[in-house]
Amino acid sequence: MPCMHDTTHLKDAIRQKAANLGFAHLGVTDTDLSAYEADYFNWLGHHYHGEMGYMVRHGVKRTRPNLLVPGTVRILSLRMPYYSREAANPIEQLQQPEQAYIARYALNRDYHKLIRKRLKELVAFIHQLAPGFNYRIFTDSAPVLERPIGEKAGLGFIGKNSLLIHPRAGSWFFLAEIFTDLDLPLDPPFEKNGCGPCTACMAECPTGAIVADGVVDARRCISYLTIEHEGDIPEALRPLMGNRIYGCDDCQLVCPWNRFGECSHNPAWQPRHHLDNIRLLDLWQWDEETFLKNFEGSPIRRIGYERWRRNLAVALGNAPYNKEIVKNLSQTIDNASEMVKRHILWALEQQQKKREKSGEKKNRGTPFPTRVRKAHLPKDC
Repeated sequence: MPCMHDTTHLKDAIRQKAANLGFAHLGVTDTDLSAYEADYFNWLGHHYHGEMGYMVRHGVKRTRPNLLVPGTVRILSLRMPYYSREAANPIEQLQQPEQAYIARYALNRDYHKLIRKRLKELVAFIHQLAPGFNYRIFTDSAPVLERPIGEKAGLGFIGKNSLLIHPRAGSWFFLAEIFTDLDLPLDPPFEKNGCGPCTACMAECPTGAIVADGVVDARRCISYLTIEHEGDIPEALRPLMGNRIYGCDDCQLVCPWNRFGECSHNPAWQPRHHLDNIRLLDLWQWDEETFLKNFEGSPIRRIGYERWRRNLAVALGNAPYNKEIVKNLSQTIDNASEMVKRHILWALEQQQKKREKSGEKKNRGTPFPTRVRKAHLPKDC
């Protein structure tokens, strides 16, 4: 193993290569996550993980990285910005109820594949400088506590919305890790100046999923409901979802730190298929073949066509009364799966109630009930 002087220069070279590959920050920490272990298992004990059984499956391997990858002495934590300056304004989309809202990270290519490719390039570079080193790379693909690792490595602090936030970079970024036996110099943990008295994310969360400082009840979170949850969406939560059909960005949109965030200049993060500015009914026209084709290489593809239609049905039910919506829902109900059929029936019921309550013309002018009115978007976007 090289001496400390050599490992310092090695770390500097790795950091520069990571920057060349598009990573905005690289920090190094050890494997001691004991300070986070009790909170994590308390979160599981409250069943805040919902149906995400994989959060439980690996026991303490998630909180003890050296058990997950024996021989690990250091973890390289990296972040890559993804907010695209090319995307339509997110607030404008949220305030147009017949438009579809998709989380900004999913408007483009699957980040797992792109970041994994960049990480492989980085470890190939390290191999040239330190032949024979052992490693394992992660991109949200194994039992890894990404945000605690990032906080310990100096990439930011864990905010009240549970996301990693950097005061000069916001939170619009992906995280990735390299577990290694290279004994690189450590970076200091981030000084947790944190969110202070601000509770904007807690107040603005449409479903009240942020139940305490840094604690999210996934069972109420729109990201969980539209992506991870496999069954029927609870009826009480459906009206609160608005037009959000894949993920939710509200807690990031209202976070004041994000005014200092970074924009991505990587063309891979530019929106595809006009997903940043598209009507719900246009997406409803997609058959399964179109869904699979258009979402090839997209993170959205993994939820499958059935859940995609379920999410769209809820959003269409939340839209103001529209004859075209009623017609399209009614025409597809016979060929829908049982789960999607239940959500279509609910959506038709909502449309009928709106028609009866306000009348078609009046209802069309009713403001959409989204609470986010102003976003703190990166200044250079």
